[in-house]
Amino acid sequence: MTNFKPLQYFAIAKTTKIDRRTTNRPTDVALEDPATLVMTDFNETQPFSIEPTASIDDTNDKMIACGVRLLFVTDAAGSLLGLVTASDVLGEKPLKYLQEHGGRREDIIAQEIMTPHEQLLALHMNDVQMASVGDIIETMKTFGRQHILVSDSANQDSSGASAETIRGIFSTSQISRQVGFTIELVERANNFAEVEKTLVSAAAV
Repeated sequence: MTNFKPLQYFAIAKTTKIDRRTTNRPTDVALEDPATLVMTDFNETQPFSIEPTASIDDTNDKMIACGVRLLFVTDAAGSLLGLVTASDVLGEKPLKYLQEHGGRREDIIAQEIMTPHEQLLALHMNDVQMASVGDIIETMKTFGRQHILVSDSANQDSSGASAETIRGIFSTSQISRQVGFTIELVERANNFAEVEKTLVSAAAV
């Protein structure tokens, strides 16, 4: 410990305020602008997660504490199991679950109301970097998704192999605020069989 020394400290002034800086997102975004302008980039914004066995109340409390409306649900190894939103917690999902399975609302856990990973769609970061805001909106409307993840394989795991990670996320509510109009969603493709069917239908038009 002889090579280390304590830093100089000082007393905090009474007028000192907490820095609540947030990422400045551009407004008045045009449909022709780069898609990255409306993407929540996890290189710049910290994503928050919760364990699958967290209660519905703990899930809601963490969203409030973190100032977010979406949490990733991950296992002990950090692998993505799904995502849970404020709408999942406060909307109709808990009631539907109780109608189907019984029990008490406070006993519902995150994995029972989350959108599981097999129902999530992801775009490649390389494609996103070449896309426009309008392209992303059209993608979300085509598949009826409020959220689409962005995957990046630029990172490497401990063996040096390319490792797929979630780099960011698109949200219809966030994009709507930036473009100035509400993105209306109609259909919802819940699995990849339905996604492929939607792609075939779109190609035939």
